[in-house]
Amino acid sequence: MTTTITRLYNSYAEARDAVRALEAADVSHGNISVLANNSEGWYDEKKGTFPDADLDGSDDRAEAAGKGAGLGAVAGGTVGALTGLGLMAIPGVGPIVAAGWLVATLTGAAAGAATGGVVGALTQAGVSNDDAEIYAEGLRRGGAVVSAKVEDRDAARLQSVLDRSSVRIADRAAAYRQGGWKSFDPSAQPYTAEQARRERQL
Repeated sequence: MTTTITRLYNSYAEARDAVRALEAADVSHGNISVLANNSEGWYDEKKGTFPDADLDGSDDRAEAAGKGAGLGAVAGGTVGALTGLGLMAIPGVGPIVAAGWLVATLTGAAAGAATGGVVGALTQAGVSNDDAEIYAEGLRRGGAVVSAKVEDRDAARLQSVLDRSSVRIADRAAAYRQGGWKSFDPSAQPYTAEQARRERQL
């Protein structure tokens, strides 16, 4: 039997590290999926490159060249689950970069789910509707979501792997609600790059 573990991260860089940790823990990349907000343009789909994957405001290619590293080192994370990254627009979220098994579910959900593609995809993957709405809102505000299908016997161990740098979902929900948020709105205006940066600093 398998179960799906899903966590929210403040940035793609943190989600990428979580994916690497899962792969290091012997989770097949075919069982890992990542969705990440791309409002800041850290991923260039046409070139298949990561101009600013660590979100530090500097072009990673220039940083790598300064350190004597090749372009292969810049992408450093484009192995395993991250090799199939693609860009798509999600109602209420804006541009996201997505890879893994969740993409097929997301594409189908995005086409017809009144609650929004991300919420529909996550609930189909076994996430409660309340948590799915918080994940979707976190994604809208510049975050990233990692989902992994794992064997039941490994679930507790792998949850601790994902928990290392993930957002505490109850705390994030409380913070959103304190600011007046009620639920994810697929008709909401996506966050700009500046709004996403400000949200991450909070």
